[in-house]
Amino acid sequence: MTFDSAYEPFFQPPGWIVGPVWAVLYTCLAFSITTMLNAREEVPQSNLIVALFFIQLAVNLAWPSVFNSERYLLSLVMIVVMVVFTGIYSIAIYKPVPTASMLVWPYIAWVSFAGAINLAYYLEAS
Repeated sequence: MTFDSAYEPFFQPPGWIVGPVWAVLYTCLAFSITTMLNAREEVPQSNLIVALFFIQLAVNLAWPSVFNSERYLLSLVMIVVMVVFTGIYSIAIYKPVPTASMLVWPYIAWVSFAGAINLAYYLEAS
């Protein structure tokens, strides 16, 4: 988040919680994609599904620099991409690999929550 901003939404979590949460979420993502890849032959259009996963991960890794440069609309669009692509990934693998799907649900929830925070910054800056 933007730590040098004078504005902070009332529902933004304290900074000390963000690192541990991301450590857990990235671990869940790693287990999810590994589990999915091990069952890849059971997943229809697995190449596309894997591509969506890694595209959203790349967007996720780029998001902090965009957000911290106060490009709040672009960073909000990036969050939408992350949620949509991860949602498609989760739905596509749910039947063949339900555990891999469920492992990304907390990530989707957290990124959606980050989207609400991002939106608050965007509205404040507008």
